[in-house]
Amino acid sequence: MSAAGLIADIGGTNVRFALADAKGIHHEEVLKVGDYPGLVEAAQSYMRQAGRPEVRDAFFAIAGPVTGDRFAMTNHHWSFSVNETRERLGLERFRLVNDFEAIAMAAPHLKEGSDYRVAKAGEAAPEKPIGIIGPGTGLGVASLVWDGRQYRTVPGEGGHVTMPAKTQREFDVFRRILADNKNYSHVSVERVCSGKGLANIYNALRGLDGSGDLPELDPEEISKRALEKSCAVCEEALGMMMGFLGSAAGNHALTIGAFGGIYIAGGIVPKLGNYFDRSRFNEEFLAKGRFSDYLAPVPVYVITNEFPAFVGLRAELMRTP
Repeated sequence: MSAAGLIADIGGTNVRFALADAKGIHHEEVLKVGDYPGLVEAAQSYMRQAGRPEVRDAFFAIAGPVTGDRFAMTNHHWSFSVNETRERLGLERFRLVNDFEAIAMAAPHLKEGSDYRVAKAGEAAPEKPIGIIGPGTGLGVASLVWDGRQYRTVPGEGGHVTMPAKTQREFDVFRRILADNKNYSHVSVERVCSGKGLANIYNALRGLDGSGDLPELDPEEISKRALEKSCAVCEEALGMMMGFLGSAAGNHALTIGAFGGIYIAGGIVPKLGNYFDRSRFNEEFLAKGRFSDYLAPVPVYVITNEFPAFVGLRAELMRTP
């Protein structure tokens, strides 16, 4: 690809746009999905803000499973046709992939220090599977496997697997979540390990402990009060969520043999700073009984690049003729 391409990372809350070419990634903008009736309108608004550049190729990442021409977002009301979107935007090529598949595409191109930091020391083995997991509006999971010449991405919907309860306290929290949310048929990882998941845990703990006088809080405020140590229920909720994330990340590492490392993505963990390293994450990551030693060498990285999906989308655009 020689001309600029349009890239986008579409989440349940924000849609991030940029232009990508041989020189790099530029003109990054973050728009609120709630401000636009659909993807086309959001893209057209960005293109106006970017000075109406001439683009023919676009590569978008989006939260949810990409299985055909029609896409309906899991955590937002946008629904659209891939082909109609291509036509309405006047594109020659338009490709849509799962958002965590795009982050997986980026992993081999990320650099320590500028793009990620080490949260659990280990030794990444070359050409071994790599796992990606991360909480944001939802919870994304993806993998990378070596095909003999290069890494290939394996998208999935691991955020929707059932989360096991390991203690009576966790079981009681899950039971309360199910009681408070009649539309839930099970407690998935995402239901307790995401922005909404943090609120679910907090509300469940309020109900269990008779703390109904505590106010309803959004996930950002729960995290803020937990880090400030100004609310014991918020502290327990955030600590429990980090434990769930560690358990889920360890499960992912065991399942794929992620000796190439586990990368933590999403918008929540990078904002927690050193709290994450001191949390229950590492303890629960390794709490696999006879296979704790098996996981010990697996490093865990926290992605700090604000737009990691862009790195993967650009790499793929540049690779594709």
